[in-house]
Amino acid sequence: MPDTLVEAESDPHILIACAHGTDDVTGRRVVRSIVDDIRRRRPDLDVREAFVDVQEPSLPDVVDALPPGASAVIVPLLLSVGFHTAVDIAEAAQSGGGRVMAAPPLGPDCRLAAIIAERLRAAGATPRDRVVLAAAGSSRPEAAAAVTRLADSVRDRWPGSISIGYGAGAHPRVPAAVETARGDAATCGAVERVVIASYLLAPGYFHDRLLEAGADRVTAPLGPDPRLAAIALDRYAEALARRSVLV
Repeated sequence: MPDTLVEAESDPHILIACAHGTDDVTGRRVVRSIVDDIRRRRPDLDVREAFVDVQEPSLPDVVDALPPGASAVIVPLLLSVGFHTAVDIAEAAQSGGGRVMAAPPLGPDCRLAAIIAERLRAAGATPRDRVVLAAAGSSRPEAAAAVTRLADSVRDRWPGSISIGYGAGAHPRVPAAVETARGDAATCGAVERVVIASYLLAPGYFHDRLLEAGADRVTAPLGPDPRLAAIALDRYAEALARRSVLV
């Protein structure tokens, strides 16, 4: 199976890679590495970086700066649907007057589950440990459903116990999920550790909160990893394919 889908007909050649934005220097480098990977994989594309919060350039400014008559696809460098995809990115696409469309977020995707399983092994986790999959969180039910699908995909690749916790917007919150996992282990009379599997794209505010959530170990975020660029390009191709069906 190829890394990315075949380039769709009528390719607009402009991909807006839209991330959340962070004050964390390492987090910024990780996101930039994903954008650079996209450029390396598709040198024919005009790849433009944008953010919905914290960093510049803002997504509306990037859309406003598109060349006259040019079309583009906004690819969210986000892991799930939520406020930013449903409001910020959707409104930016609508402001393009039909020239701009929004692709789906990166997750859920089996390649993300594979990265998480690899991060667990790299952190020294074993199947005896209680794993809490930690997502950023959203109040939107479809976001929780997407995280649940991702957790199921991780379970296909990791033989141990996996529960879910959220940084914000949904429950249980990560510290509560860690406490529950530790209590479950104690009830079983076992000495399993609790390991947080970070379902976050890059270091930053939410990942720092995971380090304070009371787990024995916390995995590294998903990025950097070349598969993230491959997923982003697949989302770009999927958006173009959807447009060709609608036209």
